[in-house]
Amino acid sequence: MANNPEGRSGGDEQLQFLIERVSTGDAEAFALLYDLTAPIVFGVALKVLRERSWAEDVTQEAYLQILGQAQRFDPSEGTVTAWVATIAHRRAVDTVRRSEARRRRERNQPVTPASDETSEPVLILDQRRRVNAALRSLSDLQREAIELAYLEGLTYREVAEHLDKPLGTIKTRMRDGLMRLRSILEAESD
Repeated sequence: MANNPEGRSGGDEQLQFLIERVSTGDAEAFALLYDLTAPIVFGVALKVLRERSWAEDVTQEAYLQILGQAQRFDPSEGTVTAWVATIAHRRAVDTVRRSEARRRRERNQPVTPASDETSEPVLILDQRRRVNAALRSLSDLQREAIELAYLEGLTYREVAEHLDKPLGTIKTRMRDGLMRLRSILEAESD
């Protein structure tokens, strides 16, 4: 790092370039950003949650947040790696807090919860419903490729091999599918 006066490695510069491209809607840049940072995001989530299925959910939620907030990344406040790890950590901690709060309520509260106590789980379920509905709007190939890449952690090449499709076809379908997901979710949040 002594040769780099800014203290940033080439990898950080690449990630910063990718996040800039993601902020413009570049699905291929998002897929590459995912490939390069998923081990960190998933690792942070798993370390906090200690439950693989929860860590997978948090990883998915973190990447939806990263996709939606890429334009807010500020390189003067830290690296892309630190930013995505922070998002994953916050999501994981929020999951733990929700789980603990739910357990306390179940132990200490009457059977019928107050309406404000049910709003957060309802919002989470609604968010998952929206994401699942958006995924269902994709073609079968787009949906399956995205699920394999983002839920199973497969690379483009592994997805292509798994689906027995050309690599270029998989990249195109995933790019188109991610752009469609983004536009659907942005339209719903307006």
